[in-house]
Amino acid sequence: MAETEALVIADWRLAPLSAARRRDLLEIIEDRHTTRSTIATSQLPVEKWHDAIGDPTLPDAIPDRLVHGAYKFNLKGESMRETRAPLTRTNHCES
Repeated sequence: MAETEALVIADWRLAPLSAARRRDLLEIIEDRHTTRSTIATSQLPVEKWHDAIGDPTLPDAIPDRLVHGAYKFNLKGESMRETRAPLTRTNHCES
């Protein structure tokens, strides 16, 4: 993973991480830190990442390496899913 130019972590913290996955993620992030691009998308604000990781040590290390020197974009407004032809029960299901 360290050789991959850009790593995208989509929907960061959408599901809980096991202890093994937290350690794996830290190792990947450490290998890439300051050498390659890592893009993380999340609906969870950065300020809540520490609590969401759920470990006394790794919550400091993982976000620190992801956020340090990062460009942060906070998007506002309605979800594009809601503004584009929303599906209704009658659009996609037969009675």
